[in-house]
Amino acid sequence: MAKGRIRARLRRSNFYTFGCLRPATTEDVPHPLQGPGYSRTVCCNQPHLHEKRPLHYCKNDISTTKYNVITFFPKALFEQFRRVANIYFLLAACLSASPISPFSPLSMIAPLAFVVGLSMAKEALEDSRRFLQDVKVNRRKVYHHKGNGVFGPRSWQNIMVGDVVKVEKDKFFPADLLLLASSYEDGICYVETMNLDGETNLKVKRSLEPTLSLDNDESFKDFTATIRCEDPNPNLYTFVGNFEYERQIYPLDPSQVLLRDSKLRNTDYIYGVVIFTGHDSKVMQNATRSPSKRSTVEKKMDYIIYTLFTVLILISVISSIGFMIKTKYQTTEWWYIRPDNIEYQYDPHKVGVAGMSHLITALILYGYLIPISLYVSIEVVKVLQATFINQDIQMYDDETGTPADARTSNLNEELGQVDTILSDKTGTLTCNQMDFLKCSIAGIAYGVRASEVELAAAKQMASDIDDLDSDLSNFPLPKTKKQVSLKNVKRSEEIELETVVTSKGDEDQRYAIKGFGFEDDRLMNGNWLREPNADVILLFFRILAVCHTAIPEVNEETGNFTYEAESPDEGSFLVAVREFGFEFCKRTQSSIFVRERVSESEQVVEREYKLLNLLDFTSKRKRMSVIVRDEEGKIFLLCKGADSIIFDRLSKNGKMYLEPTTRHLNDYGEAGLRTLALAYRRLDEQEYSAWNNEFQKAKATVGADRDSMLERVSELMEKELILVGATAVEDKLQKGVPQCIDKLAQAGLKIWVLTGDKMETAINIGFACSLLRQGMKQICISTNSDSGSNDVKKFFYSTPQAIKDDILNQITNASQMIKLEKDPHAAFALIIDGKTLTYALENDMKHQFLGLGVDCASVICCRVSPKQKALVTRLVKEGTGKTTLAIGDGANDVGMIQEADIGVGISGVEGMQAVMASDFSIAQFRFLERLLVVHGHWCYKRIAQMICYFFYKNIAFGLTIFYFEAFTGFSGQSVYDDWYMILFNVVLTSLPVISLGVFEQDVPSEVCLQFPALYQQGPKNLFFDWYRILGWMGNGVYSSLIIFFLTITIFYDQAFRVDGQTADMAAVGTTMFTCIIWAVNCQIALTMSHFTWIQHLFVWGSISTWYVFLVLYGMLSPVYSKNAYQLLVEALGPAPIYWSATLLVTITCNLPYLAHISFQRCFNPMDHHIIQEIKYYKKDIEDQHMWTRERSKARQETKIGFTARVEAKIRQLKGKLQKKQSSLTCMSPS
Repeated sequence: MAKGRIRARLRRSNFYTFGCLRPATTEDVPHPLQGPGYSRTVCCNQPHLHEKRPLHYCKNDISTTKYNVITFFPKALFEQFRRVANIYFLLAACLSASPISPFSPLSMIAPLAFVVGLSMAKEALEDSRRFLQDVKVNRRKVYHHKGNGVFGPRSWQNIMVGDVVKVEKDKFFPADLLLLASSYEDGICYVETMNLDGETNLKVKRSLEPTLSLDNDESFKDFTATIRCEDPNPNLYTFVGNFEYERQIYPLDPSQVLLRDSKLRNTDYIYGVVIFTGHDSKVMQNATRSPSKRSTVEKKMDYIIYTLFTVLILISVISSIGFMIKTKYQTTEWWYIRPDNIEYQYDPHKVGVAGMSHLITALILYGYLIPISLYVSIEVVKVLQATFINQDIQMYDDETGTPADARTSNLNEELGQVDTILSDKTGTLTCNQMDFLKCSIAGIAYGVRASEVELAAAKQMASDIDDLDSDLSNFPLPKTKKQVSLKNVKRSEEIELETVVTSKGDEDQRYAIKGFGFEDDRLMNGNWLREPNADVILLFFRILAVCHTAIPEVNEETGNFTYEAESPDEGSFLVAVREFGFEFCKRTQSSIFVRERVSESEQVVEREYKLLNLLDFTSKRKRMSVIVRDEEGKIFLLCKGADSIIFDRLSKNGKMYLEPTTRHLNDYGEAGLRTLALAYRRLDEQEYSAWNNEFQKAKATVGADRDSMLERVSELMEKELILVGATAVEDKLQKGVPQCIDKLAQAGLKIWVLTGDKMETAINIGFACSLLRQGMKQICISTNSDSGSNDVKKFFYSTPQAIKDDILNQITNASQMIKLEKDPHAAFALIIDGKTLTYALENDMKHQFLGLGVDCASVICCRVSPKQKALVTRLVKEGTGKTTLAIGDGANDVGMIQEADIGVGISGVEGMQAVMASDFSIAQFRFLERLLVVHGHWCYKRIAQMICYFFYKNIAFGLTIFYFEAFTGFSGQSVYDDWYMILFNVVLTSLPVISLGVFEQDVPSEVCLQFPALYQQGPKNLFFDWYRILGWMGNGVYSSLIIFFLTITIFYDQAFRVDGQTADMAAVGTTMFTCIIWAVNCQIALTMSHFTWIQHLFVWGSISTWYVFLVLYGMLSPVYSKNAYQLLVEALGPAPIYWSATLLVTITCNLPYLAHISFQRCFNPMDHHIIQEIKYYKKDIEDQHMWTRERSKARQETKIGFTARVEAKIRQLKGKLQKKQSSLTCMSPS
């Protein structure tokens, strides 16, 4: 606490000119809170008043589950009976209780109950995980005022509206709070809102003046107050209310409100009163309900079942018509039916009744066309697939010990059909760590260490260098002594990739000093004093050491200073300048102290800079300035900011280093670094005094014009600047992010970034991730209201309709520009902010916006709210009709995660809200590559092939029942024993199809990653389109015809046993069933590309099981085995015709498929066929050049990722080389 009290002497609110709050004065007018939407009343520190209505508000516990105890059964049953096949089997189970059913009720009800029950149990298990994580959040502790000035721990779920809570440093706020006081005497606190808007910059909040004295536990003993404010709503950036305290009313605004799931930073503690709890809090108001998601394959499966229903009804109607004809005209001739006691279903005088009764019988009898076991088999397969995803060691994060987690297995195959990825930025792509990497001072570039983007691009350049050299060899060069080579061109272009390619540095290397990745001996250890512009370098270092709002703290263990800064950038600047010999060591209300090492003697001098004014950074100003007086009495304005802003404010003699600095900034941007320009201005005493009088007047102004007056006065000072240099900071991406994005782009996936961060930051990360690159045309859609330089322009842009028209005009012009672009290599990037997005998402404009976004190579949406993230996701999902995947790590990403077809949560450091709402969770963004390109590809093909095969085998089996019924006069008689029919789907064909769905691999995982274009088989739906589905159905029809008619032909009117007996129905039916078992199991063996001992065991074991069953079943008493008694041992086994028929039918059934795949592989092979043959013949080992060439072809043409960046550079090099070759040709003698 001592350290906290020392800091408390610093009134940090004085630092901020534009920052947290206007000055509190007696002229502040309370908000007129009348009408709907402003009915909430909060009685502070009086919890008993909120225990009953009308002041009883919702509890503070939250739930992200899909079900609860009451809704589980109705909702889960509804989910199960959304599947049309289940509805059919429910009706069939009900009808099976009638006397006309060909099967017993138990045989129909039991399978349905098993399938539905298993699926519901899986749903319950997956939802219970969400429930347990909800419990973990709800049981977090916070200090709560018990009464009499005593605070004690209480669970979040028990916090009520009106409670006073104490939140300590680095803890999350349990609800939406009104800030009353903090550990700083002026009520300032710092809040990290990364979970809400994705920003890592700390927000400054400040309490009202009247509550500043409530800065200890005892002061709340008799505290009471009343808050009247707006009702719960999802607007994160607005709040309207009044605070009634000690007979005074004070207006409230967002700067006093601390939102749930924000984190307290750089402040020891705060006191706050709860305004909104639980699902009333703004973060939960932005959440959407857990949706019930179904994969595209499963939805399409419904249409297949509709088709089979149509076939089922058709053949049932045909059967019934045939039965009616038989009944009407032939029943009278059937002497074995007693005319005096005929049953109603055979009565020729009641043909209609007979037909209807037979229709019901037929619908149940032919039910094997609709595979009830398909659903349970798919459930089993998906659970096993999810298990393999969870246990994939390649997606295990060693640092955190976190594996991948398939939280729902319903969407496994959807992973293989993703078209668009919508990603958060902060915490998802980046890890919130800034490293000072390079700088430009006096027009000279310093810093030789490569950024992650340069390393990634260099690796790609190195891998492509051989192909490029072979391509360049096609250009005829003149026979001159001066030889032109690629390396010469590279050197002439000052490309640093050559050194990067040869470096052995590990891209994951952790720098020895956190925040400092700089490497250049020219500036280190005082060597900068020997540089030609040492005076400019000195000024550069002093600007970094003085121009900031950070607070130094001594680390008691190491004795070094650490810095509490508003942004990670500022912290990295101070760490860097400390390493250069300028250590910021102390701050008072009016001074900044820096320990400077400005001589080669290593002597340290502590200098004091009087802080006269601080013009802080805002997203609108895009710059920060301080006015200081040094020890010699000179007054300087030191400024740092966005290069475009600084360059516009340079004096004529301040542009000496403008050209080289601009070139360096472009290089830094290409390397994916965040840049700032540094400048200064020398002021004389009289000029400063006059300006300061104006500034203080503007600062003391109360009213709506205060900010604009301050901005105008600041503009007067921040001009005529002299450029010093620029900084380049690497926003540390998560490990492997550039490579992952590059691979996903090569797989043909589109990537949209949706972030709450400001536009400049998002653009920098876009460059770092290679979503943006130099040469890519950026289309920035924005409202022009802020850019209006005069009142007339602002007036015209002030109406909503005018703003909408302007935005629509920008979108239309951009779309037209893309269409008219003739360069095939041209790439466009769309960048839009949240304010503009509000208009762009309206119904009359959203489709134009979507069309523009789809035409662009990458899309970045900045300053978006959680609700807007969800709306953009919905627009892409519904507008394109293609599969979307959303990935994020914070509570602000929950909406889009739930809205997307697939939601992926990053189980990072900041909370678990995204994970709780997700379908899959991974520890790092880079694992998304393997999740999609490997597991997604495999799961899609496995499920697609499995479903197609399932329909094939059930059609092949089910239609034989129809053929036999037609063959026997539509009698309703089945040719198969009841036990055969029960075992067909449950035992004899179930395990091979499960092994297909779990273990099948068209290519190994490493080949999937080497040939990312294979992934496009999923989005193009090559394995589950109607052509393939109908082809498999046709194969089933063909097999059924062969099985039935060939078997009947072989056995009809021919001697079957040695003594000349012909086959009876049991022998024919068993032979036919044997043929089915062999045909369908051999078919699945032909379908498989990858065999393990498990597949062999299941396929050949299933066939063997049939014979074992037939022997054991035949050994039972005839009471149980009936006509199958000793059938195999005594009748079928000794008969050669049985074995020859089985062999002939099996070969004939599978011959067309074998011919088809042979023809396809020879004349129209698919991508994976070629790869399989290369691997089989080991061409990848014997002919490495061919393997590399095939790999280079096996990626989708893309305009994002470092591969696209390298290709653009290679095109540039080729162009330069051709020009140089042309010039040499002209110079050479003829």
